[in-house]
Amino acid sequence: MLLVKAASLSPSESMQISLLTCSPGKVAYEKFGHTAIRIFDPAQVVDVVFNYGVFSFETNNFYYKFIKGETDYMLGAAQTADFLAAYALRNSSVTEQVLNLTQKEKEKLVEMLTVNYQPENRSYRYNFVYDNCSTRARDVIMNSIDGISVFSDKHVELKTYREYVEQYVGWNTWLMFGIDIVFGASSDVYATRMTSMFLPEILMKEFRNIEIVVPGHNKVRPIVSAEHNLVDRNGEEDDYLEGGFFYFLPTPLGVSFMLLLLGIFIIYFDLKRKHRNKLFNFVLLLLSGLAGLIVVYLSFFSLHPMVQKNYNLLWLNPLNLVAALCMWYRPAYRFLFFYFIGNSVLLLAALVLFALNLQSNNMAFIPLIVLLLIRSIHWIIGRKNASFKIILRDSKRIRNRKR
Repeated sequence: MLLVKAASLSPSESMQISLLTCSPGKVAYEKFGHTAIRIFDPAQVVDVVFNYGVFSFETNNFYYKFIKGETDYMLGAAQTADFLAAYALRNSSVTEQVLNLTQKEKEKLVEMLTVNYQPENRSYRYNFVYDNCSTRARDVIMNSIDGISVFSDKHVELKTYREYVEQYVGWNTWLMFGIDIVFGASSDVYATRMTSMFLPEILMKEFRNIEIVVPGHNKVRPIVSAEHNLVDRNGEEDDYLEGGFFYFLPTPLGVSFMLLLLGIFIIYFDLKRKHRNKLFNFVLLLLSGLAGLIVVYLSFFSLHPMVQKNYNLLWLNPLNLVAALCMWYRPAYRFLFFYFIGNSVLLLAALVLFALNLQSNNMAFIPLIVLLLIRSIHWIIGRKNASFKIILRDSKRIRNRKR
């Protein structure tokens, strides 16, 4: 009841409204930080935080909805002391930027939060880039201002959405490896200054330099009047597993190179024994085919904007699942011969696209693409004579029937 009462307050002269920015945590969904809005009114003994980032893992089919892009987030409210304690527990700093608002703007902002906090309005369809806790806080603040928000003319180095994500996740981590698999060419578009504020820390940095200009007036005021930390980190570093020889092996790039070397060694022993290792090919095709199915589903059915136009399908071919099963059915070898020829063309195309940077990809993909390519070529060379004999035999049968 206290939170509902706080949301429906009529701001007093002492009310202070702030933008809170929480630094990233170690869990996957904490990697990009968080944004919230604090309302502090000592005259009415109110100190609450409004937070557009509330969700529940217990929602029916949560993971399926998240993958498809149909996750609903909510606007929640909590006592500031509880909110800060939670971020102190996960060792995230919390920076407060006191907003330089007029009394009328405070009233408008509180009214919008009150309306958003109503049970019928709390939920919204979450979008990682275009509609999240950071963009919602930005929009509700900017829409409350009676004037024009002017960005600083200071040069800002903009990045692609993929580069922004990599900045927080680390370039050679398993999380980034998975993200790069499902992210398509759409994620390689450069963000604008407005769209880059989907990241809480970018929003905080931009707010440091935004000025409010009222048309017809000479007065210009900064959007932030003061900034300070409410919670400090204890100095621990994130364990991205970067740098050092011993850290190299467990990383995606290290593992992919090890798999490539293993594949080459298996080919070497196969040639010596005049034998073809079907199990290695089966596992390789099975895993790449399953990954391909996920990419196909996301590319064509997910609502996430960053997964569109995914050229990883050139090497993560879902039809590899069919090829994997055909490994154990000898009459299907003729099909596999032609399949691997076609697949080799696709794999070469993937390497060309990678070199041309038409879609930015993870460096760990290169050894895997090369591995798939040399295994395909090895199969083609090994079955060449047998396949050509079958083709000649079948063509003779057709000619004899015509006679």
